[in-house]
Amino acid sequence: MLIIPAIDLLGGKVVRLEKGDMDKFKVYSNDPVEVAKRFEEYGVSRLHVVDLDGAKKGDTVNYHIIESIVKNTSLSLDVGGGIRSIEKCDQYLGLGVDYVVLGTAVIKNPEFTKEALKKYPGKIILGIDAKDGYVATDGWYEKSDLTAVDVVKIYEGFDVAAIIYTDISRDGMLTGVNVDATVHLSRQTKQKIIASGGVKGEEDIFELARFGIYGCIIGKAYYEGRLDIKKILEKMK
Repeated sequence: MLIIPAIDLLGGKVVRLEKGDMDKFKVYSNDPVEVAKRFEEYGVSRLHVVDLDGAKKGDTVNYHIIESIVKNTSLSLDVGGGIRSIEKCDQYLGLGVDYVVLGTAVIKNPEFTKEALKKYPGKIILGIDAKDGYVATDGWYEKSDLTAVDVVKIYEGFDVAAIIYTDISRDGMLTGVNVDATVHLSRQTKQKIIASGGVKGEEDIFELARFGIYGCIIGKAYYEGRLDIKKILEKMK
């Protein structure tokens, strides 16, 4: 299973939110590139970067920081936040980012999402963020009337790189990943599922691995010193 550390960018800093609330955040570093280099030293191969400012404004606000991470590390990057046009996909993938994560557009603009999937097969990740069982959009401010399974069915037949499934109610809360919901979604599709939200320790990671989940995003548990990524990678060899 892929272990994927997260760097969430807000105001150019590395932060973590509570339940997706941008008014409730904690700053962990003023130097995102240094944090990315540290992950690379641990032996991580993949990094998940979220432009929170971009998610809120619908633009690539922290583009230059992401560009610097690409230039200063050899990590495989997936990037999300504010990517709502083919031009933005072109911009990031042309930069050297490996995967683009579409979130709000997956719900609000399926035509664009399908266009991106056709132009960049195997390069587009669908970000499905659930709140009380329903998918949320616009930086998690709005809730749709679609479930995660509903959304997956919309994109059956497309070459999707993976699906990142986040339980917003657990994100940044260290209460444990929602294994049941993640496994349920994985059983409804052949797509690769990456779990996100609420990881509190290595027990969550090994539980997800037991069910064959493709990957797990780690955020606050690492930043709060609750798990050792290097040791986890060694155990998973």
